[in-house]
Amino acid sequence: MTGYGKAESEIGGTRYTIEIKTLNSKQFDPVLRIPAFLKDKELDIRNLLMQNLERGKVEFVITIDETKMSGAVFINRPLAKKYFDEIIGLQQDLGIETDHGLAFSVLLRIPEILQPKSESADENLWEEISQLILLAIQHCDEGRREEGEKLRSEFTGRIGNILSFLEQITPFEEKRISSIREKFQKELQARFEADKIDPNRFEQELIYYIEKIDITEEKVRLKSHCDYFLQTIEEDESGGKKLAFIIQEVGREINTLGAKANDWNIQRLVVLMKDELEKIKEQLFNIL
Repeated sequence: MTGYGKAESEIGGTRYTIEIKTLNSKQFDPVLRIPAFLKDKELDIRNLLMQNLERGKVEFVITIDETKMSGAVFINRPLAKKYFDEIIGLQQDLGIETDHGLAFSVLLRIPEILQPKSESADENLWEEISQLILLAIQHCDEGRREEGEKLRSEFTGRIGNILSFLEQITPFEEKRISSIREKFQKELQARFEADKIDPNRFEQELIYYIEKIDITEEKVRLKSHCDYFLQTIEEDESGGKKLAFIIQEVGREINTLGAKANDWNIQRLVVLMKDELEKIKEQLFNIL
């Protein structure tokens, strides 16, 4: 589910900003951009994200405001020199007037060039940063919940439409039996003489055929699946995969209805149900 969360705070005189963006994905797929001194905490950060965001493509960024960075810092000189040479070389290759001052200002914006003196975060600093991460996660989750409410409203409406179309089938279903009887009678009368048609056998064959195309069970199961879907989206825990399984069953019953309908009016309603179903499937990827 898509979401965005941001949290920032000044810790030990240094301004930290944490941003989290989430996109739809079936698996937990994190992309982390963090300062070098937090590299040993990368696994802890991943665990925090996975425990609270569950799944999705997660872009996680920690930035530091160097202008407010207090305490000793160091410049990664070998890396800085390499970047500087590359920037100057690129200017020359592109025929741009060489500007060492501009190249140097760009250099300082490159991650990992300017870092706190400590090679890793002490436990007190990590504790404060981890709390800031949790705050950013909370803000991101709030955004995802807002989107979830919109999706729940849309799902409820579309399932309601499917149930409405299902109810509209009933009068056409009753007319369908009379239509089938008349059709068979006309066919037989056109091909055979009246005294050669056994009324009892005709009724037996008609009943057998009607039983084969009876859609009562499909209607009952379809309503049951729709009711279960509506019940599941009201549950507090994540139910995206369960909803996907339920909607598969809904689709199976709708397809069977269409295959057994043998009536244009019912087929039309089935098409409308399929349209609602596809719109639900498109949005299910957004659900955890």
